[in-house]
Amino acid sequence: MKVEPLLRIDGISKRFGGNQAVDHVSFDVPHGIILGLIGPNGSGKTTVLNMLSGELFPDEGITYLEGSPITRLSPSQLAHLGVIRMFQMTRVFGRLSAFDNLLIAGRAMGLTAAEASTRAQSLVQELTLEHVQYLDAGQLSGGQKKLLEFGMCFMCPPKIALLDEPFAAVHPVMRETMSRFIQSRNQSGQTFLLVSHDMPIVKSLCHESICMNTGKIISQGPTRSVLEDPNVIEAYLGGDNE
Repeated sequence: MKVEPLLRIDGISKRFGGNQAVDHVSFDVPHGIILGLIGPNGSGKTTVLNMLSGELFPDEGITYLEGSPITRLSPSQLAHLGVIRMFQMTRVFGRLSAFDNLLIAGRAMGLTAAEASTRAQSLVQELTLEHVQYLDAGQLSGGQKKLLEFGMCFMCPPKIALLDEPFAAVHPVMRETMSRFIQSRNQSGQTFLLVSHDMPIVKSLCHESICMNTGKIISQGPTRSVLEDPNVIEAYLGGDNE
């Protein structure tokens, strides 16, 4: 009996004026996987994430979560169904403390005040943010803000976490903290879809990967096989077009 994937993307497309940003893209995200989504700049990766997270609606195609269509749901509706997005440009409440950012995220997802406090205390330790937890989030470094946003996404563990370049411009020590966080959550069954240009990170974290170029999928399968695909190598050597 075939197991229903956690997320199924069936022929989604998006056009901006004369530019076909995403062209009939289809793939499945199985339960419990770290799936890499890679490709040169301008290949359509972030547009796909925007459609999966409700930031954009596709012109064509359907997306399913555990067999139910979710194509035209808002980001808040998707979040309550367990589809959580982490953005490339970090989004935190800069005038509130890091700890209060976590509390707000937890309360927004339905936790009681006591549950949110307990969960936030656990996450600041796991993400090594104890020493800055009572500072305004706007005072944190870029890497600390990324770690904080990780924590906000996991106040209520989602069904799938959509991560857009979480390692970009982050100190190596914080990158290692993020990697450990992703790996430990995945070992507990958490599913991730990871967009990243950091190939060593993709190779170490992602069980499988999909490579896009000019809005289409050009390779998919085990990560090492994808990275060794001549079409992928050619896309990266000649496809940096943003």
